[in-house]
Amino acid sequence: MSRSIPRVVITGVGAVTPIGNTAAEFWAGMMEGRSGAAPITRFDASEFDTRFAAEVKNYDPLLVISRKEVQRMDLFAQFAMSAAVMAVENSGIDFEKTDRNRIGVVFGSGIGGMWTYHHQQQNLYERGGKPDRISPFFVPMLISDIAAGHIAIRYGLKGPNYGTVSACATSSHSIGDALMLMQRGMADVMLAGGSEAVICPMGIGGFNAMKALSTRNDDPSTASRPFDKDRDGFVMGEGGAILVLETLEHAMNRGATILAELSGIGFTDDAYHITQPAAGGEGAVRSMKLAIEDAGLVPEDIDYINAHGTSTPFNDKSESAAIATVFGDHVKTMSVSSTKSMTGHLLGAAGAVEAIATTLAIVNGIAPPTINQITPDPDCTLDYVANAPKKREIRAALSNTFGFGGHNATLCFKAFSE
Repeated sequence: MSRSIPRVVITGVGAVTPIGNTAAEFWAGMMEGRSGAAPITRFDASEFDTRFAAEVKNYDPLLVISRKEVQRMDLFAQFAMSAAVMAVENSGIDFEKTDRNRIGVVFGSGIGGMWTYHHQQQNLYERGGKPDRISPFFVPMLISDIAAGHIAIRYGLKGPNYGTVSACATSSHSIGDALMLMQRGMADVMLAGGSEAVICPMGIGGFNAMKALSTRNDDPSTASRPFDKDRDGFVMGEGGAILVLETLEHAMNRGATILAELSGIGFTDDAYHITQPAAGGEGAVRSMKLAIEDAGLVPEDIDYINAHGTSTPFNDKSESAAIATVFGDHVKTMSVSSTKSMTGHLLGAAGAVEAIATTLAIVNGIAPPTINQITPDPDCTLDYVANAPKKREIRAALSNTFGFGGHNATLCFKAFSE
């Protein structure tokens, strides 16, 4: 029997970011063009090539999580739970009046509990190498899918539940998977997003070894400079974000406030290199085209792109080329920005944070800025909304996320209309 494909809308958002610990604070930080980058406080980074990052500031997990639970949750899972509670509250959904068998969670982390691994390894080797020093909560705290489990347990949500892992594309894949699950009729409501907390010795040290991080230690606030000629690497960020997604029918039946519509997705792979994008952004070209087609749109319908925009030499050049290829002359009327210039790169959480940025851009009719646009790069020639937000109508928008392994994910959002 044929079944019509349901429309899927966004009814709630929650975020913990380096520039704000709520979605509203996050938006305000972007409108101010504020950088979240500063010297690292989570550990002594004095011997590292990079000694700064975009840390979450003034975060208190005890606002939503009990002290006992905090002790049994890695920081990435704490960020996840805080974001989830805010998103649920923002959506106004009452789980007591819904069928929890048809509410699910897809929530990812690119790396998972790296701080947990760090602390437990210290316990093992600093206390004589005895395995009884390892906590029985080590594995449950470490695994990246545990955040989805914690959220489901808190609210009693018994629908589809799992974690995604695709490096920096992780939480865009979470959101896209949630869309597909609802389109297949397996859920009416999904909570989808991602979180990351790897500002730790192995996290910073590992990316330093790859020469991927900026080393602008004398001026952290200007270190993340996507599409700028003098970019020298990305700035590590941390945090979490989650969206409440509902079928349009479910949202309308309960009188929900609808923020925007999630209308299309495009997933591809470069099949080229473990870290570098394919020449000309070939995989990104296909992911954007697929998302636009999936949404039932044409390139000329897109007004804004929240770019992956990592502030690395390879990504920014290839992504700019990919956008120019997809949109042709229309690119002259579009706005493109990288909010990583303010938040840093949240790795597996980037897609969810930037999905919220894109949603709020549509709601408010404002394209967020790309700060630290100082020296134009002749290879990057688009309108990057340099240094200040731009008021404009945004009828439809894309959010790009690309990850190591050649993973490409593009989400397409539309202003909601019945």
